[in-house]
Amino acid sequence: MDPLPISQIAKFAGASLSSGRGTIVIDKIRTDSRTLKGGELFVALRGENFDGHNFVEAAGKANAAGAIVESNWKGKLPETFALIRAEEPLQAYQELAANYRRSLSLKVVAITGSNGKTSTKDFAAAVLARRFRVTKTEGNFNNHVGLPRTILEATSHDEVAVWEIGMNHPGEIAALAPLAMPDVAIITNIGVAHIEFMGSREAIAAEKGTLAEAVSAEGTVILNADDPFTKSIATRARGKVLLAGTTAGTIRASEISQSESGTDFTILEGAHRCRAQLPVPGLHMVQNALLAVAAGRVFGLSLEDCAAGLVAAPLTKARLQIKEIQGVHFLDDSYNANPDSMKAALRTLVELDADGKRIAVLGEMRELGSESEHGHREVGETAAALKVDHLITIGNAAATIAQAAQRAGLEKSVAVNSTTEAAELLGEIVEPGDLVLIKGSRAARTEEVIEHFRLRHSSFVISP
Repeated sequence: MDPLPISQIAKFAGASLSSGRGTIVIDKIRTDSRTLKGGELFVALRGENFDGHNFVEAAGKANAAGAIVESNWKGKLPETFALIRAEEPLQAYQELAANYRRSLSLKVVAITGSNGKTSTKDFAAAVLARRFRVTKTEGNFNNHVGLPRTILEATSHDEVAVWEIGMNHPGEIAALAPLAMPDVAIITNIGVAHIEFMGSREAIAAEKGTLAEAVSAEGTVILNADDPFTKSIATRARGKVLLAGTTAGTIRASEISQSESGTDFTILEGAHRCRAQLPVPGLHMVQNALLAVAAGRVFGLSLEDCAAGLVAAPLTKARLQIKEIQGVHFLDDSYNANPDSMKAALRTLVELDADGKRIAVLGEMRELGSESEHGHREVGETAAALKVDHLITIGNAAATIAQAAQRAGLEKSVAVNSTTEAAELLGEIVEPGDLVLIKGSRAARTEEVIEHFRLRHSSFVISP
C-alpha cells in the first residue's frame, strides 16, 4: 500500500478518527493481530468464532499505530494510539479498499468462475508481466475480507492488477465487484462448486455473470467459448466480449500434446499461429491459458509475448504439480476439488504417458449440498470409464466414488477412512513408473497422502 496518513485512511473508510494523531503515516493494514507489527494499522473484525476487538489492547501494547473498531468499543490504549471508529469495521475496511483502488491509476483484470480461477490468474499475471508491472492475488485472498486485503497490497507503481473474486453465497460478487472496479473480467466456467449454497448451475451462472455487468462499456469481458452458459452471460456485458476456448472462440488451441513436464499447443487467432508451452499438464489448463492469452491481447501483447509469459508462469502450489518419490510420480492436485475439476484431473491422469499403472487417490468434495451424492457418483463413473488402474478414496462421502466406480466395472476400487490408510494401501500396490493422482477438497487434506508416503519410503528404495 502507498503510505497514507491515518486521517486519509479514516476518510477513505467513511469513518471518524476519535483519538491519536491523524498525521501518522501507515503503509500496512492487517486483520490478523498475530501478524501485526509496530507502526501498522489493525482492523478489528467480527466472525462467527472470533472478535478482533478482543485483541485491540494487545495491538496497542505491540506498538501498532492504531485500529479500526466499532463505534461503541472501549478499552485502555496508549495516548498516541489512533482509533478509527465505524459502525461496521468490515464495511469500513471494504470502503477503504474501494476508495484506495479509485486513487490508483492501474488497470484491473478480475477473475471468477467455478474452476480454474487461480491458475488463470497465475497465467494472466505472467503474460501481462511481459510488458507491465503486475500485482496479483496471493493465495486464496479473494473473498469479502481477502479481496480488500489484496487491493490494499497494490501501490501506485503497479500498472495492472490481476485479482480473483470468489463466492459461495448469493450476492457476494455483486458486493465485491465494485471494490475491484474491473476494466477486464474473465469468467472461467460455470460448474457445480458451491452449489450447496447456490441451488443450481443456473443460479451460479447468474451470480458469476454479475462480474460481467461490473465492466463498463469501455471494458472487455473474456468468456470460455466452450462453456454452455457463455451465451447468456455475454448478453449481460456492456463492453466488448472476447471468447477463448479449446474448440471455439476468437482465440483457440490446436495440436495439443501433454507430458509430465507440461503441455505443448498452438495458439490460433485468425490466420496467426504461435506455438506455446505450459509448465503443467492438463487440457483444462490449456483452457485457462487461453483466457490469459485473451487478456494479453486486450492489453496489446502479441501472441509470441503471451506464449513467453505462459511458459514462465509460476503456478500456485498443489495444482497438477509433478512430484517424484523413489521412482513413483505423483500428480499433486490436492488444493481443492469439485466434480468438474475431479473429472478433468482424471482425464489428465490417463492422458499422460506413464511406464506403469495409473492410480487415483481421491478425497471428498465439499459444499455440494443435495448434489453431493450425484457429484461423487459421477466422479467414480468417470474413473471407471477412463479405465484407471486403481482407485483409492478417503472418507465417508468419497466412498460413494469408490462404490460407483465398482458398479461401473472398476474392480480395483477401495474406500478407506484416513490419509494414513490411503498412504499405507498405496505403498502396497505402487511400483516405480506408476503415476498417482492426488486430489480432494481442501478440508480433505489429501496432500497428507504424499507426505505419509514420503515418510514411509524415505529410508529405503522401492524395488522394481
